Amino acid sequence: MVPSTPTATSSQTARGAAPRSVRWEGAADGQLWLLDQTRLPAELFEFPCPNVQTVWEAIRQLKVRGAPAIGIAAAYGVVTGMQEHLESVSELPSAAAQSLLDQVCDYLATSRPTAVNLFWALDRMRTAGTTACATKLVKREDLLQRLLQTAVEIHAEDREMCHAIGRNGVELLRSAQGVLTHCNAGGLATAEYGTALAAIFAAQDAGHLLHVYVDETRPLLQGARLTAWELQQRGVPATLICDSMAAQVMREGRVQAVITGADRIAANGDSANKIGTYGLAVLAAAHGIPFYIAAPSSTFDLSLESGEGIPIEQRAAEEITEGFGRRTAPLGIEVYNPAFDVTPAKLIRAIITEQGIISPVTTENVRRQLQPHGELLPGRN
Repeated sequence: MVPSTPTATSSQTARGAAPRSVRWEGAADGQLWLLDQTRLPAELFEFPCPNVQTVWEAIRQLKVRGAPAIGIAAAYGVVTGMQEHLESVSELPSAAAQSLLDQVCDYLATSRPTAVNLFWALDRMRTAGTTACATKLVKREDLLQRLLQTAVEIHAEDREMCHAIGRNGVELLRSAQGVLTHCNAGGLATAEYGTALAAIFAAQDAGHLLHVYVDETRPLLQGARLTAWELQQRGVPATLICDSMAAQVMREGRVQAVITGADRIAANGDSANKIGTYGLAVLAAAHGIPFYIAAPSSTFDLSLESGEGIPIEQRAAEEITEGFGRRTAPLGIEVYNPAFDVTPAKLIRAIITEQGIISPVTTENVRRQLQPHGELLPGRN
């Protein structure tokens, strides 16, 4: 199937409007649309995903990024993939349907290795599809409807979790005037509102306007391109800084808290996030500034005792040597480009989840907070 021609949306949004990084149009035979985040902030460009390969490539190429948004996109991607496989049939044997479902889920799981929400969402979709495949003959319409219903549930749950994270996190920022953040953990990275930015937006909604210092976030500048844009859309005062300026900003007393999102959190609270986060946590500790992680329960991987087991994605050298199409390094230079690093739990003052605040961050407190809600963490309890 040849992808249809992408369609650009308006280049502007109304101030305060939440960006929609992922949306589904239509019923079970409908289509997934993604906002191309590689084009921001210059252009809002939404494109259709007519096949599962398009979804895989969008995740891999960071057109959709942020752990929760990746999980949501992958969930809808399963529907898209099964639409393709079942395009010319009305029903098929259970074993054949299950095999096709496994193929689609396994394929999407290879798109990126670190963000655990991807695998969590695919687990949910596989379970829902397996249930629908329990009959001897599986009707195409019934299977697609069950899969879409589950994807919509995942999408709605993330939206609710983000708002709950904001409500819980705002209490930790009540005495702060300046906050520093890294990468992008706002509405673009989630269903809506964000994780780290949710606490900032919740403070704004409560009448407490924080000044946010935004790390540019090398090498792909998610802070400069995405977070700064989102904060402007919401009317939140923001100052963009180079990553290397964070220590000086802290030394000058400009920030009273650091808050970031996470892509995977181990059972002891060790947290993987965009490269550079670990360094910020070390700097925050050196300056006596609290460092917070904000993430939904779906970001926890309780099968890993510590962050040592978190896989770290290695990205292409060209992201550093030829960033945004311009060569800035000599030909043939060796490059090391890990996309994430792991912040030890001992450097994290608190982890903010939709269930509440985990502090101090220990294995016992993580499990105490999440274990009663184990149904949200399939396969990782």
